[in-house]
Amino acid sequence: MIGAMARHQVQVLRAAGMTLNQVAAEAKVSQSSVQRIEREPPIAEPDDLLQACARGVGRPSVVGPWRERLAAVLAAEPELKTVEILHRLREQGYRGGKTALYELAHEIRPHRTVPLVRFEGVPGEFSQHDFGQVRVRYLSGGHERLHFFASRLKYSRWVDVRLVLDEGVESLVRSLIAGFASFGGVPLVAVFDNPKTVTLGREGTRIQWNDTFGQTALDYRFAPELCTPRRAQEKGAVENLVGFVKGSFFKVRRFHDRRDLEAQLAAWHLEVNTVRPCRATRVTPAERMVVERERLRPLAIPPAEYALRFSVFVGPTGLVSFQGYRYSMPPETIGIPGMLWLYPERVRIVAGRFAREHARVPEQGKDSFHPEDRAARLAQVAGRRGRLYLKRQEILDLGPAAESFLTEIVHRHRFTWQGEVEQLHGALVQHGPKALHRALALAHERELYGAPHVLRLLAKEVA
Repeated sequence: MIGAMARHQVQVLRAAGMTLNQVAAEAKVSQSSVQRIEREPPIAEPDDLLQACARGVGRPSVVGPWRERLAAVLAAEPELKTVEILHRLREQGYRGGKTALYELAHEIRPHRTVPLVRFEGVPGEFSQHDFGQVRVRYLSGGHERLHFFASRLKYSRWVDVRLVLDEGVESLVRSLIAGFASFGGVPLVAVFDNPKTVTLGREGTRIQWNDTFGQTALDYRFAPELCTPRRAQEKGAVENLVGFVKGSFFKVRRFHDRRDLEAQLAAWHLEVNTVRPCRATRVTPAERMVVERERLRPLAIPPAEYALRFSVFVGPTGLVSFQGYRYSMPPETIGIPGMLWLYPERVRIVAGRFAREHARVPEQGKDSFHPEDRAARLAQVAGRRGRLYLKRQEILDLGPAAESFLTEIVHRHRFTWQGEVEQLHGALVQHGPKALHRALALAHERELYGAPHVLRLLAKEVA
């Protein structure tokens, strides 16, 4: 098909008196085409398709005769899926292709235009929060996939980014309240996407909140707000926060190692919050924070003192299992449900009228014992043999070095290992799990298999 502008060129050149040969050569068309074009009305529209339709160029449309029926279907059911329209029209005799029908349906279907609503906030009203992931390659060699949690105040654009181990509920809560501390207070509303750490799903319009997160919202008195699923307009601001962090920090900088990355992240916080003007507001976040901070509410609990709460159960061995570790409770609490308060560095467990505090990560191995719980548990075990094997198990639980050492003395000293276990357990109670484990590891390394050797090593360490 000869385009509208090429046809216009032919008409202009012929009107100027050029010969058929000259115009055909100039427009790169045949002489017969030149003769046909000069008999046509003057070109009034540059649109090739409109010109072709007006001249009746091309094959007749297969879907054209179905336009009125298609319009009637869409008028009755505007949201009807196009595949269902195709099915109905084929039942009525349509034999054309689906692509032509889909294009016509798109042209005819009424389109609802929703005006763009700019999501802004007044001072102290909104904060936005989201997890992000990025793969970082270090100049020193190696690479790492990092998880981070980003927070931003909507009014001032103050940003806080925390590297986290995972995207679990504890990482979210601790990063969230650390972000509030960075802001200098708590806003009215915290806006999230729909992660499982915040919501377990929806039942109609009712949101099922994650219990641990929900308790945090109550403790710090902020209103959580979720983006509506499949509403890109609402999610955009939250997701753009992650894109902003990636684009202005992770993707434009080079890092020697993890320590260098963390140092640069701290410097970036100062730059983006206090030095660099925000594109949206034309001033630095620090300038607008002067107004916003007055509207933020003080943190009810300092981040380092905030505890997440979890329901637990005291097992048959008098231990509470939580996140891969086991914590001792008095034997009287066996079989009783309790509550565990999880702090950044410690745990507190309450079951019935009994309470215990432990270091979050045990001193050695996976078990943390209060001395009185160890003694009480041992007293509850009936029979000399039962108590012996309980003591041996407590030594085995110290770690691989203890297991290797006990394996040797059990096989080397088949008739005397019981007495050695008694001695080693006494050293465990007296010196603690970490010191005994070091002595067992050193004895195994030197092939000094016997409780007296371990006790001598412990005595030297204590001295």
